[in-house]
Amino acid sequence: MGKEIKNLEKAAKRILKAVEFKEKVILYGDADPDGVISVIILKETLEEFGLKPVQIYFPDREKEGYGINEKALKVLKKKAPALLISFDCAMSNVKEVDLAKKNGFEVIIIDHHNPLPKVPKASIIVNPKQKGDKYSFKQLACAGITYKLSKCLFELKEPSLVWLPERFLELVVLATLADQMILEDENEEFVRVGALALNYTQRAGLRALKKITDFNGDGIEEIKQKIIPPLNVAGLKDHLNEGFLLLIEKDLKKAKKMANDLTAKVKKKRAAIKRITEEVKDRLDIAKETIIFEGDSSWTLVFLGSVASRLCQKYKRPVFLYKKGKVESPGSVRIPKGSNGVKAMINCNQYLKTYGGHPLAAGFRIKNKNLEKFKKCLSQYFKNQ
Repeated sequence: MGKEIKNLEKAAKRILKAVEFKEKVILYGDADPDGVISVIILKETLEEFGLKPVQIYFPDREKEGYGINEKALKVLKKKAPALLISFDCAMSNVKEVDLAKKNGFEVIIIDHHNPLPKVPKASIIVNPKQKGDKYSFKQLACAGITYKLSKCLFELKEPSLVWLPERFLELVVLATLADQMILEDENEEFVRVGALALNYTQRAGLRALKKITDFNGDGIEEIKQKIIPPLNVAGLKDHLNEGFLLLIEKDLKKAKKMANDLTAKVKKKRAAIKRITEEVKDRLDIAKETIIFEGDSSWTLVFLGSVASRLCQKYKRPVFLYKKGKVESPGSVRIPKGSNGVKAMINCNQYLKTYGGHPLAAGFRIKNKNLEKFKKCLSQYFKNQ
C-alpha cells in the first residue's frame, strides 16, 4: 500500500501517552453508523489497554448541528482538561475546535470527509484527504481509518496482540456499506472479510439483529437490507446513540429488546420517508427547477438524507432538503454523479452557518433569513455547471 496515512502513527503515540498517564479521554462521534462504529473501535481498543474514556458523546444534529458544536462543548467543559478525539466529523468545525482548545481540550480529528478551504487547528488530524497525505487509497470510511489506528496502537504497545483488531472487521463492513463507500482496494477486502466474520459474530447486538431480521449470511445486499437499516434509524439517549448501545451490549436478552425496538423504528421510518417524498413531489414543477430545494418544520431531519437520495435518483437533480427551525434550519444534500455538493456550498458559503460532507452526500445549517438567497446562489451555480 506504500506510505501510511498522514499522522496515523503520531495520533497513536499521543493516545498511548494518554494511556500511560491515565489522562481523561473523550470520544466524540457523528451519530451515523460510521461515526458510531469508529467510536466503538477506539473505545474497546483503549479498554484493552486499561483506559476507560471519561465520556462518549454523540451530538444531536437537529438541536446542536453537525460535528463539534458550542452546546456540546458547554456540556463537556466540566471534563476539561482532556483529550477530545472526534470521529467522522469536525473537518469543517474551525471556530468550534478553537473554542474547544480555549476550554482546555486537546483535539484529535479522525475523519474522511473532504477538507474545506479552511481547516481546524486541531492538535492532530488523521484524514487521507487532507493536504500532504500521500496514502494512495483515499476512500476509506472513518471506521476503516479507525481500524488502522487500532492496529497501529497494538503494533506500538502490544505487538503480540496485533491480530486483535481483526475482530472489528465485522463492524467495519457495516460502516463501509452504510456510508456507501466505493468497494475497491482496502474497502473490498474489509467488506469481504467483514461479511464472513459477521456470520460467526459473538457480539450480542449483532447476534440479536441477525435473529430478528432472519439474516442468512447471503452477502452484501442482505447486510444492506437487514442489518444496516436498524443502525441508521437509531436515535439518541443522553447523547449515546441507540446503535452504539446495541453494539456494545453484552447481555443477549437486553440486546434482543434493543434490536426489536430498532427494527420497529425501521418500519416507521419507511412510512415517513414515503410520506415526505410524496410531499416534496407535490410541490415540484420539475421542468422549471435546476435544483430541488424544499423544507418544512414537520419533517424529521434524520429522514431527509433518504428522501433526498430517492429524489436525486428519480429526477437526476441536486437535492437540498431542510427541517425548518424557528431561527435556523439544518439540511441534507444529495447530488447526482458528476457534480459536487461541497463545492457548490463553498461557492455559496456566505449564506451558511456550517456545511460539509462528501461531494455526493453532505449537510448544512443555515439561518432562515438566508434560505432564499442560498437557493438562488445554488440555482445559479448548477446552471453554470
